[in-house]
Amino acid sequence: MTDDTRETTGIWLVREHALPLGERLRAGLDGRLFTPWNEGDATVSQREHFRNVFGSLRQWVLVMASGIAVRILDGLPQSKHSDPAVVLLDESARFAVSLLAGHEGGANALAYRVARLTGAVPVVTTATEALKTLVIGIGCRRGASVEQIDAAVHHAMRGRNIDAVREVATVDLKADEPGILAFCERYGLPLRVFSHAQLAARPWTTRPSAWVRENIGLDGVCEPCALLASVRGGLVVDKTTLDGVAIAIADDSPEWIKLE
Repeated sequence: MTDDTRETTGIWLVREHALPLGERLRAGLDGRLFTPWNEGDATVSQREHFRNVFGSLRQWVLVMASGIAVRILDGLPQSKHSDPAVVLLDESARFAVSLLAGHEGGANALAYRVARLTGAVPVVTTATEALKTLVIGIGCRRGASVEQIDAAVHHAMRGRNIDAVREVATVDLKADEPGILAFCERYGLPLRVFSHAQLAARPWTTRPSAWVRENIGLDGVCEPCALLASVRGGLVVDKTTLDGVAIAIADDSPEWIKLE
């Protein structure tokens, strides 16, 4: 994307029912909310309205069914090097799908941002990410530095390549932890955040932690985070701690890859 004069993120709704979700996205993404039933000429269809504004923004979150998205986008995409990023989100905020311009336009990263805001599952299907099968679950004491986290991760990786990591996962209480955010930025990794309730409902831990139970109200963080973010995998590295940082690693390679 080369036109830096364009606005950043648009949120397009198709029904008034989705307004509360749209407002949350607008605030969290510092975006512009479109409610086409309230805007423009009543004789202009939603599709025409969208076509008129599509190229004016760098990124879009379309809150709608996939069939509607296919129809309103028909004929608009031109090139992955110039198309706006498009993320599709259903009205129940279950899935945030990177639909258009995943790498070049930033839709993959936007899908993770939308997921963190709404609790949706980020769906990224670009080939590069499909070949990355490792998920790192991280728990840490408040104020852990990026260097502490980096050292703990590489200690737990046991020779595995960081390039095989698809995402990092943690609990919502750590979503703004500077060391975790800096680690993700250092390696270009998206951050997946799970709520306390999600982790409490699936308390998979090999060694429950009294400290975590006392301070966070869970038996553990890193292992359930890694497993929840792993589509079909299991732990390849149980909870490993170093200098106040706990790491677990899950691998969700398909069985046909694991058997090779």
